[in-house]
Amino acid sequence: MKNRFQDLTSIDFYQNRRQVKWLVVALSILIGAGSIWYTNRLVEELKARERRQIELLSSALEYAASNADNLSFINQEIIQQNYSIPIIMVDASGAPLEFRNIPFRKNASSQDSTKILAEELEEMKAEYEPILLREADIQIFYRNSELLTNLRYYPYVQLAVILIFGVLAYALFNQSKIAEQNRVWAGLTKETAHQLGTPIASLMAWIDYLRNSPVWEENKEIITEMDKDVVKLRMVTERFSSIGSKPVIQSENLYQAIEETINYLRPRISTKVDLIINADSQNLDAMMNKPLFEWVIENICKNAVDAMKGKGRIEIDILQDSDKFVIVDITDTGKGIEKRNFKKVFNPGFSTRQRGWGLGLTLAKRIIEGYHGGRIFVKTSEIGNGTTFRIILHSTIEGAEQFVTEGILEY
Repeated sequence: MKNRFQDLTSIDFYQNRRQVKWLVVALSILIGAGSIWYTNRLVEELKARERRQIELLSSALEYAASNADNLSFINQEIIQQNYSIPIIMVDASGAPLEFRNIPFRKNASSQDSTKILAEELEEMKAEYEPILLREADIQIFYRNSELLTNLRYYPYVQLAVILIFGVLAYALFNQSKIAEQNRVWAGLTKETAHQLGTPIASLMAWIDYLRNSPVWEENKEIITEMDKDVVKLRMVTERFSSIGSKPVIQSENLYQAIEETINYLRPRISTKVDLIINADSQNLDAMMNKPLFEWVIENICKNAVDAMKGKGRIEIDILQDSDKFVIVDITDTGKGIEKRNFKKVFNPGFSTRQRGWGLGLTLAKRIIEGYHGGRIFVKTSEIGNGTTFRIILHSTIEGAEQFVTEGILEY
C-alpha cells in the first residue's frame, strides 16, 4: 500500500497535464453517460407503467360499457383518478368524446379549446399507438405525462448546469493560479534584482579602482571587457526589476535595439556563428521596453547557437508589416523543432538540453505577449534545416494602448 502511494505521489502532473486532462474528460463523459443511461432506464419503466394504466383504463371502460350498474364506481375510482396522463377518447369518426389532463389556456374560448384539442390529438397520434375499445368502437390516445417528460430531459439539464458550474470554477481557479504565479514570479525577480545590486555595486567600485591603478595600462583591454560585463549585469538587474513591476513601454528604434544586442553577443559566442541583420529600414520604430526586448532577442539567439552546436548562421529580418505592426523574424540553421512541439517550446521546463532550465522562451513569451501586447511564435521549422521565430510588435502607441484596454492583438 505504501509503495502504491509513493508511486502516485511521484507522478509529475505538470509534465503529464495533457493526459490528466483527458482522463478527467473521460471520467466526466463516463459519469454523464451513466447518469443518462440510468435516467432513461427509469423513463422506460415509467413509460411501461403509464401504458399499463391506460390499458387498465381501457379495460375499465370496456367493462363499464357491458355493466351499466358499475359505471359510476368505475368512473369515480378509475377514470377520474387519472391526474397526470393526458388522454383523448375519440369515436369511430375521429371526433373527441372525452379527454383528461389537457392543458388549456385560462379563459380560452371554445374555438381555441377545440384547436388545442386537435393539436394535442395529432401529437398523441405521432407518439404512441392508440388503445382500441372494440365493443364501444372507441380509440384512446395518450402521451407521456409531464413528470415523465421532465424526467427524460432532467439529466441533460443537470449535466448542462454541472458543465457551466465546472467551467466557471475552472476559470476562477485558473485565474487564481495565474495570479499566484504572477506574485511568485514578481517576488522572485524583485528579490533577485535586490540580491544582485550589492555585488554589482562592489564590482563597479573595483573596476574604477583598477582604472586608476598602475595595472591599467597593461590590462586596459581586459578591464574594459570586465566593465562591459558589469554593465551587462546592471542591465540584467534592470530587466529583473522590470519583470517584477509594470514596465514602461515607449517608442524605440527597433534596428538600433537589435544591433546593440547583437554587438554584445558577437564576442561572447562562437566565432563560427554568423550574425546577420536585414532590415527594410533602419528607422523603424516599435513600442517596447528596450531592456526587456533586448533580453528576448538575446535568449532566442542563444537558443539558436545551442541548436546549431556553435556553428551556423543566424539571420534577423526586420520588416514593416503595416502602419500598426512591425515584424522581427529570427532564423537559424540549427536542428529544427518538431511541429508537435511548436507551442510546447514556450512551456516552462521544456528544454532539449540536458542542463537546460527551459525558461528562456517562456520568459520571451511573457515579455512579448504579457508586457508588450505582441505575439511570438514558431513561424516555420524543418528538422535538420533550422527554425524561424516571429515576433510581432505594435508600431504605434495607439495599438499598445488598445492592448492594455482590450487585451487583444488584432493581427
